Amino acid sequence: MPMLKSSVTLVMALALPAAVHAASLDDDFLAAREAFRAGDAVKFERYASSLNGYVLEPYVAYWRLRLRLEEAAPAEVQALLARLKDGPAANSLRADWLKLLAMKQQWELFDAEHPQLVTADAELNCYALQSGMRTDAEAAQRAARAMWFSGREQPDSCNALFDQLAERGQLTVEDVWARIRLALEAGNAGVARRVAEYLPDGQQADTRAWGGIAVNAQGFLDRKAFNLKTRAGRETVMFAVHRLARTAPPLAAQQWTRLGERFADAERGYVWGLIALLGAQRHAPNALAWYAQAGALSDLQLAWKARTALRAQSWPDVLAAIDAMSAGESQEPAWRYWKARALKVQGRAAEAQALLAPLAAEFNFYGQLAAEELGGSSRTPAVAYKAGRDEVQAAARLPGLQRALAFYRLNLRFEGNREWIWAIRDFDDKQLLAAAEFARRNEIFDRAINTADRTRELHDFSMRYLAPYRDVMKGYVGQLQLDEAWVYGLIRQESRFIANVKSSAGAAGLMQLMPATARWVARKLGLRDYRWTRVTDVDTNINLGTWYLKHVYETLDNHPVLASAAYNAGPGRARGWRADAPMEAAIYAESIPFNETRDYVKKVMSNANYYGQQFGHTLLSLKERIGVIAPRQSGAEKLPDEPGG
Repeated sequence: MPMLKSSVTLVMALALPAAVHAASLDDDFLAAREAFRAGDAVKFERYASSLNGYVLEPYVAYWRLRLRLEEAAPAEVQALLARLKDGPAANSLRADWLKLLAMKQQWELFDAEHPQLVTADAELNCYALQSGMRTDAEAAQRAARAMWFSGREQPDSCNALFDQLAERGQLTVEDVWARIRLALEAGNAGVARRVAEYLPDGQQADTRAWGGIAVNAQGFLDRKAFNLKTRAGRETVMFAVHRLARTAPPLAAQQWTRLGERFADAERGYVWGLIALLGAQRHAPNALAWYAQAGALSDLQLAWKARTALRAQSWPDVLAAIDAMSAGESQEPAWRYWKARALKVQGRAAEAQALLAPLAAEFNFYGQLAAEELGGSSRTPAVAYKAGRDEVQAAARLPGLQRALAFYRLNLRFEGNREWIWAIRDFDDKQLLAAAEFARRNEIFDRAINTADRTRELHDFSMRYLAPYRDVMKGYVGQLQLDEAWVYGLIRQESRFIANVKSSAGAAGLMQLMPATARWVARKLGLRDYRWTRVTDVDTNINLGTWYLKHVYETLDNHPVLASAAYNAGPGRARGWRADAPMEAAIYAESIPFNETRDYVKKVMSNANYYGQQFGHTLLSLKERIGVIAPRQSGAEKLPDEPGG
């Protein structure tokens, strides 16, 4: 025994300096990173000098050259790119160098390097088209015109292209107004003003009026101080009606019913399409009638026409809207499912089955519903492959995954995720499952789940639907009589089981609690020693989060779909999205106005079904699990002493 104790002591004595050294290197790396970001080359070198051979040394090498990239010779840059070989650091260096080459108009070297850039970059794509103007002007102009039709701000390198198009007569007045409309539709008035500068003299837009309209559209329309004989005057009025529709679609419809007769058919139909979309997103009862007066519709407008028709149980309108979508949009799982449902209502069972059969093989909300619509059930597939020790060790040796692990250790999650995603981008299914197992063993649960989610033929749903912290979870869900599978489905969507994660909105921990909600629940629970710094503690977070989830569940008809929507968007909104009559929960979920919440609710309920199977719970179909949403009730949409929206 004395010999054993002596050996253990020796091992600990040897390990301690190694750990201290590793921590020192981590500190030096973080200090070098801050010096680089501050542009302090002297301070950078002070810390970087100790990092030769460090796992994240490729970033040190990139930063060292980046600090003096403008003076570096091409051969030096190419040599470092060759040494870095593959990874985000090499890609970032190449992107930085390409932008420098473009600004110096060294187009031959730019053209040689640009195809090797792995990630898309809008600024560099426009620089590439600038270079293309030298060699194939016609093709470059076609590509530049396609980029013109966007309501978003474009990089300066794209604006230079647009200037060339205008100089060469490749942008018509109609093209300019088309982009102004796109910008105003997207709420980007600043972009619209800059685009308006491309209009010829004598046809300028009334951009000064736009500011007042943004503040008080109704007041502008009531004053009737506009000239409908000019394009600029008509577009300004159309913008005012559109702006009014953003807050009051019925008022906008009244205004446009009165004004629209003085506009051309295409203009009239365009504005009705805007009013219909904004009304549909607010569940306005007249939205379908407004759609009936609209002209050509975008995929977004058609999607909301379909959702409005679903809520109204107008199956012919559902089918018409989906059939009018672009090929890509109509192939989304939601629209294949609802088209099949519409076809079934019309007695076209064979056509419906042809849509449902392939959809039923997909592992998502609508794939599960499709399987049940065909009379089957959405079962998790059998585990076809488990990575062995050698495969996991091979994954552990990959430099990209080693760098990712180092970034996670430093709590630089964004950088770690970038390295991880880069490393696995070309993996086959077996490699993906080996990397997922490597992540699980290192308790990087989000990477384990997301990596296992990428498999195409070999699946492991126990990895896709990991269930850590069950020893803590069972006590709370048991005490509160919550469905454990549903709670896990929600946490999987909230945080992917990253205990210390914090969102940009300020939510924290496994169950992504907002500060006000956490304080409110802590008071309800009588936690006298609660502090916000404890919110990422697993036990504390699950205690607070499950209590709040139970609260919204009980105040929302004991319905998991309503409670899931409330957890993400606030109880008041979840209540307000109900209809005046009972509604399929799938229709309620599909017609949630917020994109994030709509996707969230569907995924939470789909997750819950898979977790229920994994946990061996009584098997429920997804339709049984989500059920029917009861009609909205009169009265306040926010209960007394209730946090959030």
